[in-house]
Amino acid sequence: MKIVFLETDTLGTDIDFSAFDNLGDVTMYKRSDPALNADRAAPADIIVVNKIPVGEDLLKNSKNLKLIAASATGTNNIDFEYTNAHGIKVANARNYSTDSVVQHTFALLFYLYEKLHFYDRFVKSGEYSEYPLFSCFVPYFNELAGKTFGIIGLGKIGSAVARIAKAFGCRVIYYSTSGNNDNPEFTRCDYDTLLTRSDIISIHCPLNKDTFNLVDSRAFNLMKKDAILLNLARGPVIDENALADALINNRIGAAGLDVLCNEPIPNNSPLLKIQDSTRLIITPHMAWGTVEARKRCLDEVYKNIEAFLSGTERNIVTS
Repeated sequence: MKIVFLETDTLGTDIDFSAFDNLGDVTMYKRSDPALNADRAAPADIIVVNKIPVGEDLLKNSKNLKLIAASATGTNNIDFEYTNAHGIKVANARNYSTDSVVQHTFALLFYLYEKLHFYDRFVKSGEYSEYPLFSCFVPYFNELAGKTFGIIGLGKIGSAVARIAKAFGCRVIYYSTSGNNDNPEFTRCDYDTLLTRSDIISIHCPLNKDTFNLVDSRAFNLMKKDAILLNLARGPVIDENALADALINNRIGAAGLDVLCNEPIPNNSPLLKIQDSTRLIITPHMAWGTVEARKRCLDEVYKNIEAFLSGTERNIVTS
């Protein structure tokens, strides 16, 4: 079997890929090149991709292709109508990033919630050295205990965030974007109720036609004026123009983003107008990327290919 990796750098340069030599004839390309990707994929029986759009343009010359192994959970970059019609299996990597994403969710939250950017600058600028008191309390910050923590998408990651929020003493409510999650441990509510009641809103849902631009101008007008919004799902779940407008006009308190509509961020993004890090923090789609999580992801890809070669379906998705 000929296995072709089309973008190994998306998993980092510190990860060992050598185990895949046990599975077949392996070719690795560090980075996607839209002009070359189709030719690179052409001889493969199996391709490994992360973010490359996978459809006819990429696969038109891949006559031997049998499996697309995604080094990610999300598969919204794959044209399933094409792959299903051509008998090409798709396997995704699952449950490798939960601990990593949950950890980063609370890193973003506390950075904003406790105004850490301001206080760090206050000390290092020399202002604290001249301050008449040993403590500074302005800008004011609050405890999480007793606050309402709203979660959009109560899957594996959302559920883990919910349990930690509950441990901090939060009242946890959630909106199921699919309608399929019904967890009696937490309070399920409709979307508008979540928006109006939540002090913190954390997004962990998949991107699909129902969640595209789910958080729009109407949503921001329903949120509390001091609400903190976190997006650890997919960028297009939020209307970025509406978010920029809401922050500039103080309709919400702050936002923490690890995902964007376009990645890397375009230099004309409306979000770049907001340079105040007490209002907006953006990290470069790194929440999933602890060393441990990236190793688990690659291990999931290995197991998916190994299972496929042995005639077993593992983590196969069709839509």
